[in-house]
Formats: sequence, C-alpha cells, structure tokens
Amino acid sequence: MNTTIGTDIIKAGIVLKQGGLVAIPTETVYGLAANALDERAVMQIFKTKTDLNLIL
Repeated sequence: MNTTIGTDIIKAGIVLKQGGLVAIPTETVYGLAANALDERAVMQIFKTKTDLNLIL
C-alpha cells in the first residue's frame, strides 16, 4: 500500500476510482472514505478498521 500525505484532491479521486481508501480529516478524527458503489472498497474499510481494532 502506498501512503501519501497531502492535499491533492485529484489524487484522492483517482485512488477512490481505483477502489482504494482515502483518509479524510475532520475537526476531531480522521474518517476513511471509499467508493460506496465498489463493494470490495467498502469491505476494505471494515477489514482495515477490524485489523487495527478501531471503532466500527
């Protein structure tokens, strides 16, 4: 998995279109984003959160 920190919205869009996950900062926490129409990408959110023992 390649990890890049930045503010490149175009790259984030490409990652989402390719079925990847994108971390989205909010005022208090980070969220994970995926293409909601890509079942594998959505399942990857649950797998990632489970593997890292995060709140679901």
